[in-house]
Amino acid sequence: MTTDDKSASKMVDTQDHCLVLLIDDDPMVAEALRLMVEGEDDLRMHYCSDASTALDVAEQLKPTVILLDMVMPDIDGLTLLRYLRVSEATKSVPVVALSMKDDAKLKADIFSAGGNDYLIKLPESIELLARIRYHSQCYIRLLQRDEAFRALDISQRKLAASNIKLQQLASMDGLTGIPNRRTFQETIDTEWERATRDADPLSLIMMDIDFFKKCNDHYGHQHGDEVLRRVAKALSGCLKRPADMVARYGGEEFAVLLPSTDLEGAANVGEQLRSAVEGLKLENAKSEVCDWVTISLGVASCIPMPGEIETEQLIKRADEALYEAKEHGRNRVIKASESVEGNSASS
Repeated sequence: MTTDDKSASKMVDTQDHCLVLLIDDDPMVAEALRLMVEGEDDLRMHYCSDASTALDVAEQLKPTVILLDMVMPDIDGLTLLRYLRVSEATKSVPVVALSMKDDAKLKADIFSAGGNDYLIKLPESIELLARIRYHSQCYIRLLQRDEAFRALDISQRKLAASNIKLQQLASMDGLTGIPNRRTFQETIDTEWERATRDADPLSLIMMDIDFFKKCNDHYGHQHGDEVLRRVAKALSGCLKRPADMVARYGGEEFAVLLPSTDLEGAANVGEQLRSAVEGLKLENAKSEVCDWVTISLGVASCIPMPGEIETEQLIKRADEALYEAKEHGRNRVIKASESVEGNSASS
């Protein structure tokens, strides 16, 4: 391939240059066609006289149109045309068949094999140039359209990925990496509807890190942030079912939502959560409970009934139980004294 041919191939998309590949075993015909194209600034021609290497040349050259002789030794034009249509690199490149005779059956075979046009050798210069330009421009527009679609597809994929990332960022707490309060509220509303429909229990655990402000003031905000992260991870590690969810409710307060779980089952989970956090042995010298970071937990449960209580009342009951846990010495689990609708066990 000549330097001009390589340059022309690279400029197809940006400058709409036409790169012609002539496949013909007759050097006199090739010279005549070359002279017709010579002097045309937007056209470049590459000549291949060996049909056995023509497919490789076409795949490397990436022409915008191929002029293909139908009668050649070793490989006839129809066979080569079929090879061109099978190759991924040339399957869409326009092929103009060249023949010495005007044969209707040959034309039909050419079009059936995937040819785009048919010319009798030697055509008039004005006709040859017009057909080269027409087929090249159609092919170039096809390439540009496909490239635009690819770019659009990439852009849409990136946008979709960005939207997913933004949704994740909007739904997660930036410090702890667990769901935030907004996501918690959306989830409890959804689970409330499901529990109402299925007459299924729904339990909630509200919890606070004991004496967190004193811990933060004594050790500094970096230590406080690390405590929040470690506690969140420990809480998450205790939940085994996909539907169970722990969320950062605000500040040092966390919430655990337990669908299809009654009050006793939720209290058992609460004890596992309390033990897991205490087992971290995170220093809190200013705690009035022990030398480690601990949590206090309030548990509430109900079986939602249509047209009755709302999620806020379940949250309120769990908060009241949490307050009672703090009043009774912290680092403990307290069940709500009664369910939101009167169906929970006593503390």
